[in-house]
Amino acid sequence: MNQELNPKNFKKISIINWVLTIPFFILFSWPYLYFANIFSIEKPMAYIGCIFFSVPFMITIIHGHVTMALGEAHRHHYYDWLNERPLTFGLLYHPMLVRTRFRLILLVTSVLLFIVGLIL
Repeated sequence: MNQELNPKNFKKISIINWVLTIPFFILFSWPYLYFANIFSIEKPMAYIGCIFFSVPFMITIIHGHVTMALGEAHRHHYYDWLNERPLTFGLLYHPMLVRTRFRLILLVTSVLLFIVGLIL
């Protein structure tokens, strides 16, 4: 088995991804909240939209980290490993998260929430 494809390396990648989650969430959510504040969008609508806005970017960066660590040809081994551990390292993992279509739907939803917030 390849050096990159061992469970010890998968644990390291997973821990790094968990640590990066909060900073990336904050990094990508503040612009949405900033513009929502400028346009006087209600706070609950702004916070919900902020989540839908920042999560796709955060997932994309983390998915890119996995790809750089393991290579495109081997990243599915990491995601399979996460699927086998739903109560530990794979707690919030679902195969749909790495789908571009899912991330685009979240992004479009955030834009629609912003527009609805402007109307209300």
